[in-house]
Parts: sequence; C-alpha cells; structure tokens
Amino acid sequence: MNLPTLIFVLPLLAALGLVFVPRSLNVVMRGAAVFATLGSALLAILMFLLFPGASADASGYKFVYQVPWVETLGISYYVGVDGINVGLILMAAIVAFAAACVSWEIKERQKEFYILLLIMAGGILGAFASLDLFFFYIFHEFALVPTFIMIGVWGRGERKNYATFQITLYLGIGSLLALVGLLALYAEAGADTFSIPGLIEHLRQNPIAARSQNFILPLLLFGFGILVSLWPFHTWAPLGYSSAPTATAMLHAGVLKKFGLYALIRVALPMLPVGAQQWMPFLAWLCLGNLVYCGWVAMRQKDFNWLAGYSSVAHMGFVFLGIASLNLIGVTGAVVVMVAHGFLAALTFGLNGYIYQQTGTLEMSRLGGLLKQMPFIGAVLMMAAFAGCGLPGFFNFVGEVGVLFGAWKPFPAVTVLACWGGLVVGAIYMLRAVRTVLHGPLNASCASVTDAPHLWRKLPFAMLVAGLLIFGFAPRLLTDKIVVPVEQQTLKGYQPGEHSSRRALQGPADPAAGTGLAQTRP
Repeated sequence: MNLPTLIFVLPLLAALGLVFVPRSLNVVMRGAAVFATLGSALLAILMFLLFPGASADASGYKFVYQVPWVETLGISYYVGVDGINVGLILMAAIVAFAAACVSWEIKERQKEFYILLLIMAGGILGAFASLDLFFFYIFHEFALVPTFIMIGVWGRGERKNYATFQITLYLGIGSLLALVGLLALYAEAGADTFSIPGLIEHLRQNPIAARSQNFILPLLLFGFGILVSLWPFHTWAPLGYSSAPTATAMLHAGVLKKFGLYALIRVALPMLPVGAQQWMPFLAWLCLGNLVYCGWVAMRQKDFNWLAGYSSVAHMGFVFLGIASLNLIGVTGAVVVMVAHGFLAALTFGLNGYIYQQTGTLEMSRLGGLLKQMPFIGAVLMMAAFAGCGLPGFFNFVGEVGVLFGAWKPFPAVTVLACWGGLVVGAIYMLRAVRTVLHGPLNASCASVTDAPHLWRKLPFAMLVAGLLIFGFAPRLLTDKIVVPVEQQTLKGYQPGEHSSRRALQGPADPAAGTGLAQTRP
C-alpha cells in the first residue's frame, strides 16, 4: 500500500474498528482517534520530506498508485501527489491530529463522535490525494456529511439547529452545482477516462468549444465557491463555525473548505482555459466582498468565535484573487495561503474552544486579562492574531505577498483595495480583539480559568504554530515544490506574455524574493 493511500486509510480503518468497540470504553475510542490521526500525520511528514524540491524530478506525480475499477467508464482508484497537493495533505493530516487531541470536550456519545471525526479526516485526505475525478468528488462528499451531523448533535448555542439547516442547504447546493459542472465537463471532453491528468492531456489536444467552457466554468466556480464561502454565499460559515464543536470547526475551516479552491486549481484552470480567462476578472472583483465587506463585518463582532468566522471568510478572498491572477506567482501564492490558512484557522478555532470550555462564553465584553491567567494560551492566541494580520515570519505573509504581486499587473485597482481590506482592516479587528480578550484588568468571571495544564493539552496548539513558523521562515520548503506543477499543469494552456510570471520568480531583482517565491530553475 503506497503512502497517500495509507495516510487516508488509517483514519477510515480506525473508524471501522470503533464500530465494534463497546460504548463504555471511552478511553479506547479517544486513543484510537488520536493514534490513527497521529499515524497519518507522521506518514504525511515522511511523504513531504521524500518529495523532491525544485528540480527536474519535481515534475509529474509521485507516489502514484492506480487500479482500474469501472473500466467501461474509465473510473479507477488513482492516487498520487505533486507540489500542489503534497503541502495540503501535510497540513490536513496535522490539523486532523490536532482536532483529535482537542476533542476532550466531548462527553456524550463519544463513540459516534470519534467515528464521524475519523470519517471526516479520512475523506478529505482521500479527496486531496485522488487523481480520479469520480473519487475526487466522492471522497469530499464522504467528508462533508459528518459535518452536518456533528453540528446538529454536538454543537453549541441556541441556534445550532438553524446553523445545521443553513450549512446543509448551502453546501448541498454548492456540491450539486459542482457535480453538474463536473459531469458536463466529462461529457463535453469526450474522453473515456475520469483520470484528472488524462483529462488535462486530452483537452489540451482536443479543447472544449469556447461556448461550452463559458457555461461549465461558472458552474464549477460558483459550485466550489459556495463550498469555500465566496461572497455573497458566505453567510453559512460564521454561524456554522460558532455553533460547531471545536474539532469540527478546526477540520472544516482549516481543511475541508480548501477542497473547493483546490478543485479550481486542479480541475477548472487547466481544463477550461478559455472559460477561465473570461470569468477570472469577474472573480477578482467578487473576492473584494470577502476581503473588504467581511472585514468590515468582522470589525463589528462582539463574539470572538464570530470574529474568527468572518476573518476566515475574509482570508479566502486572497486565495480567490491569486487564482484569478492566472499567473505563476499569483497561483503559487494562492496555494501557499491555502496551507497557511489551514494551520491558522485550526489554531484559532482550537484556542476559541479552549477558552469557551474555561469561561463558558466567547463574548469579548465578558473576557479580559486572560493573558495573566493563561500565559501559554494567551501567547499562542497573540501569535495566531499576528499571523492573521500577515506579519512577516508567519507563512500567511508569504502567500499574501505572492498573491498581491501576482494580482498587481492584471488587477491593480483590485490589488489596492485588497491591501486595504485584507491587511489594514484585518489588523484592526484582530489587534482590537487581542487587546480586549487578553489585556486589561481581569474580568471577575474569569478568575477561575486555568492555562493548558500539561504537554498533551499544549501539543496541538504548538504543532499548528510550528507549521506557521517553520514554513514562514523557510517558505521554499514548500514553494519550490509548488512552482513546477503550477507552471506545467495548471497554467500550461495560457499565453506566457499575459499569464505567466516566471520572470517574476527569478533573479535577485524579484520583488518577492524574500518570500520564498523566487529562484526557481532557469
């Protein structure tokens, strides 16, 4: 069994095994979830380290495994990794382990909860590893369904049932639109395979008519966009995350939400270049709704979880802008933001969950002075806020700078507004929240709170911060892997003069040289 298969099969096997464990053995259930996700995380780290960097060996897919399934339709079990998904799998596996570690808050129906958590983790890891369009979609749906159940059963707050209904409705519609788009793409391609690399190669030789591309691309754009909380289809996200159990919010906001973005980069851009060039300017302006409007709304929030939810939606605007740029530095920056935001969102919602368990509230007016009582949690929360502001040294800075440099030439006005909305407004609401929650006099209702008591409680937060800092100080560990497949797969069908920014990634004159998006092979 190859590495990508082992990474996502371990949680699924653990979920299957828990079906036969007696309900009373809560320690066994929790241990199975923790060790299964730990095994996936260690294997993902190993795969990342074995994956080549910026060299001729970095082209193509590695750790490939393919077994025919329905040969008459061209469906096969087909997995593998390249520079685009190897970082996403690493991030997803680490977040899944962190989510399992913080699930100590679940006290009722633990058996069902851990089974659903493991299915959710295994499904999204399988979706990122799949190179067959059929399994690519099915694994995502496999991960999405537990989200609805977990919010409805273990969610918190008076509006959890409404949140479950809303998130089910929105994400169901998004999945349906995406499915229609994928089926239309397969039908128009006229190929006898669901293989993503095979479809890309076939469509380069036999491109779909421009009229069909302009019909299919918006189906994929808005279908996957709804799954990612593209403005104005974003309202499900803040309410859903504020109502979800901590582990569910970490996995969905940090990992599962990236599937729609990954699908646009992996499927839509390389297979529908004419449609992409037609619709990407529209997307560039639309993403300002995420960056500017959702930033304004975040400034008005009085609940820290709602603020984190709107902040998460706002950060997705950077990824959409990088995708819309249709050039190497912009799309590379978009992938970097996806990985960095995965660590950041999981960290933020994990910390929010810890504070909620200690204080019983996340209303910022009822908090204050927590840094004195919880020095470790408070310090990590400040680091999360700094990363969310795009502070240099954190991985978010690398991706956001890459996106802004990539978007400057095609969309200068949008880039200026994105800088103001995404960076300035983002810094205002994050720093104000930190001041209110962590500093000032200690609120009397928080006098009994305690810091993370031991290493096991601190470990998930420390791992997520480490991911942001390691890649923040050494971004080329990942960016060198991303550049080759973005250039050779995602953007190969685009005009070099308009859509390729390889020169912007080379040489000492590169304005983004300090971000790690520079010095690829000549």
